[in-house]
Amino acid sequence: MKKAALEKDEMREHYDFCGGVRGKYVRRYAEGTNVVVLDADVAKMFPDRESVNEALRAVGRVVEMRNQRRGRLKASTRRA
Repeated sequence: MKKAALEKDEMREHYDFCGGVRGKYVRRYAEGTNVVVLDADVAKMFPDRESVNEALRAVGRVVEMRNQRRGRLKASTRRA
């Protein structure tokens, strides 16, 4: 390819995909991603990804604490 052709910000007229394999990397890609789309009303509450992660971590800590308490309560009622 000529240097001038590389500098253009245009797509080629034709691309040859005859040797391509459909879905070759789809599993690897899916394992490395975990995108969640928020509803618009929820997205308005969070200005960036850090704030979403912080909120979810806080919720996770609360759930863990609740589960630990329930475990202790169940253990104490079993002894009685």
